[in-house]
Amino acid sequence: MLAGDDPGSVTLGAAGFPLLSLVENPAARTVRGATGLFHFAILVPTRRDLANVLARFAATGTRLSGAADHGVSEALYLSDPENNGIEIYRDRPREDWPREGGKLAMFTEALDLDALLDEVAGEPPSPVLPAGTVLGHVHLHVRNLAEAERFYVEVLGFEEMQRYGPSALFVSTGGYHHRVGLNTWQGEGAPPPPPDATGLAHFLIRLPDQQSLARVEDRLRQARVPFESLDQGLFLRDPSSNGIQFEVSSEKI
Repeated sequence: MLAGDDPGSVTLGAAGFPLLSLVENPAARTVRGATGLFHFAILVPTRRDLANVLARFAATGTRLSGAADHGVSEALYLSDPENNGIEIYRDRPREDWPREGGKLAMFTEALDLDALLDEVAGEPPSPVLPAGTVLGHVHLHVRNLAEAERFYVEVLGFEEMQRYGPSALFVSTGGYHHRVGLNTWQGEGAPPPPPDATGLAHFLIRLPDQQSLARVEDRLRQARVPFESLDQGLFLRDPSSNGIQFEVSSEKI
């Protein structure tokens, strides 16, 4: 837990770097069949760090909802008590990422959990995430994949990295495998969640300088996408009502 939280909220992080802010609403309810968060994904620096997370889960009796080898990464999946999806993963070196015809070729195969635990065999698991842990990506439910693609690629300027069948798309910057995942697994035309639903309020995209923020703002104006100017950035919603905040930050991630 990091300092500076307001009553009814808490910020969680690793080595002083914020990753997730939780805001309490005692009247909130879980809603299915809507757009919003599929999962947020915490990226740990090394395979050994991921093994420590798995060992910690085993020691605390924390139940996983899945585990997978995606070629580019190895990932553990679980849900919090309000059914918000969580991924914790580690990346393989970029030179080892699978490709077909020069294009990224992520896949989903079983992850050998016993082999992963061998990385920390006989060691007590650390109760904290290591320095260098960041929020690697966010994966969203959207109402229409073509609409989401136009918004994230043509308007915001992300690069399409890979499609996963007819219902999922992964976009990114800087050649990373994905910073935002988009899917229609809650159904084509899924509505936004009601205001009293649990789930995602917004996710934060950090930009390196004011010039980068100005370029985003210009693209939004040209596309006639409404946004709200903030002291340190801007706020908007994608076509599926998922909240996005852009902010200039000197933090290296």
